[in-house]
Amino acid sequence: MRKLFIPAILALFLISSCTSVNDTDDIRVAFYNVENLFDTVDDPSINDEEYLPDGRAKWDQEKYDHKLNQLARVLSSIDTTSLPGIIGLCEVENKGVLEDLTSHPKLIGGDYKIIHKNSPDFRGIDVALIYKNGSYKPIENEWMNVTFPFDERTTRDILYSKGMIMGDQIVHIFVNHWTSRWGGAAETEPKRIFIANLIKEKTEEILKEDPMAQIIIMGDLNDNPTDKSLVENLITEDMYNLSAPKFANGEGTLYYRSWDLFDQMIVSKSLIDDKGVDVLNNTHDIFKADWLLFTDNKGNKRPNRTGSGGRYYGGFSDHLAVSLVLQKLN
Repeated sequence: MRKLFIPAILALFLISSCTSVNDTDDIRVAFYNVENLFDTVDDPSINDEEYLPDGRAKWDQEKYDHKLNQLARVLSSIDTTSLPGIIGLCEVENKGVLEDLTSHPKLIGGDYKIIHKNSPDFRGIDVALIYKNGSYKPIENEWMNVTFPFDERTTRDILYSKGMIMGDQIVHIFVNHWTSRWGGAAETEPKRIFIANLIKEKTEEILKEDPMAQIIIMGDLNDNPTDKSLVENLITEDMYNLSAPKFANGEGTLYYRSWDLFDQMIVSKSLIDDKGVDVLNNTHDIFKADWLLFTDNKGNKRPNRTGSGGRYYGGFSDHLAVSLVLQKLN
């Protein structure tokens, strides 16, 4: 689809900007797996054949525009008072679809800026970060390449972004989309453990330099909070999984036979210590409006997705969005 000419060796870069960061008291941070946000144009470098007008999904301009409308409705509804300040996304094809999404009438008021790079994922789906102008000022972005020593197949990068919020507060953000369970949960688990350890190494490096560093790890991890990649690898004594209590209470972000909570938000304990900037109590949320769900033939409510197996449903995504609110304490 739309080809973006970005240097392939762009692994680490600095962003300089004279834009100031608003000195606000709170900011909402969200994550959403948008389920295959593809445009309608063929990109020979990726496997996008399903999402073409003559592909299995019959992906034409009408369906693409409807998809943008659906996603914009979700993102503009997460917070009833204002648009989220920072949003992590996954399953986006390229920067062009992000430009189309952020220019939607429901989102254009946020004047969202985009952090994106085409990843080596064989399906051509990437992670990205969008942020309201004035809510976040990137200082450093790094695309963490995931190269498995035991499998040559490529996957998406991890986006690490260090930036400034609330005037003078530094935050470290990781946007993730870990390897799926396609082929079996046990068979693919080593890949998710490998990625978890990559992030763990990076967070330990950050915390060694600044023990009070404010870190947010968010994304579709394709594992639950109780799985090995989380409890035995990523979650250390310095990190806290905000999603774990929700999963223990039976909540989830996608449904397959039962609710799974793959879309998680994990923070450093400096964000829950009642000092400086903290996650506002009870604001970690799974956005689960009734209009996002449908009832299947067994009576189970589940996310109303865009499509599956060549069938088009015209929904939103097979995942639900998650979010939290950061608050500056006096």
